[in-house]
Amino acid sequence: MKAKVLIIEDVAELSDLVALYLSKEGMEVRRAESAESALAMLRAVGAEAFSPDIIILDINLPGMDGFEFLGEYRKAGAAPVLIVSARDADEDIIAGLGHGADEFVTKPFSPRVLVARVRAMLRRAQEAPSARDARSIRFGPYSLDLEACVLRRGEERVALSAKEYAVLAFLAANPGRPLDPETIYSSVWKNAYGDVTAVAVYIQRLRRKLEADPSSPRHIETVYGMGYRFTLDPERGPDGGGR
Repeated sequence: MKAKVLIIEDVAELSDLVALYLSKEGMEVRRAESAESALAMLRAVGAEAFSPDIIILDINLPGMDGFEFLGEYRKAGAAPVLIVSARDADEDIIAGLGHGADEFVTKPFSPRVLVARVRAMLRRAQEAPSARDARSIRFGPYSLDLEACVLRRGEERVALSAKEYAVLAFLAANPGRPLDPETIYSSVWKNAYGDVTAVAVYIQRLRRKLEADPSSPRHIETVYGMGYRFTLDPERGPDGGGR
């Protein structure tokens, strides 16, 4: 089955170039010149419906910018998002990750390298967690389905991006064990080198979605000087005893 890609880019020449390279790799590509038209495409039903496996997003768009698009899309959409932008300041990269992007590539870029990144992101989105000794992991009111790659609170699905799911699955597969940011980054991003601060961004995003009080987390704790520890049963504590 062809991977489906949505390119949101207002520079036609660049959009055409990326689409050409992706199409040569056997991917189905659709394009939108604005965030508003992209959202309309994603919300369409019937024959006009399009559910991408990955989204390539520019930040500087006419009307709604890329950050605003991410805020709207992440309310329900979980496909990986790759930002491609000429804005390369640390603040822009951190803001992109914080709004729900999974990767950030700066312009100018090599189309071949971009295609390789897209393939790597698609592959990671399809991969199962490294530890798979159960079909699901339950914690508090949540159930993490390791086969469907879905998090539910009761019967309600919790919208997670591919990277949010990957970080949560890795943490949940190692309950009670302090994990430093470098280990999490290497395991989830499949890269020994890179911007490890992305881990903290995703931890905060997960806390906002999972914790009753994100400022005092019970499932994803900070272990000062060591990293983060996931606790399945906060009432018992990570060592099995009471808190």
